[in-house]
Amino acid sequence: MRPAAERDALEFVGVVREVRRGVYVVDVRAGAPRREVLCHLGGRPHQARIRVVPGDEVTIEVSPYDLSRGRITYRGRRAP
Repeated sequence: MRPAAERDALEFVGVVREVRRGVYVVDVRAGAPRREVLCHLGGRPHQARIRVVPGDEVTIEVSPYDLSRGRITYRGRRAP
């Protein structure tokens, strides 16, 4: 069974803005203000060593306890 924080994770779609030594800065457009979330690779992207570059659209999971940090769970296609 997964921990409570992982079960309650919020899922957002955003665009990678920059990469800093394994930490990705993702712009999330959830709601009116744009939000910046610091993310790392988690799960399959990490295991499969999927390369994420600035401009990629990604799906992230964010803990409801700390909305400024999260993990990248899926890399979609490049944002226009």
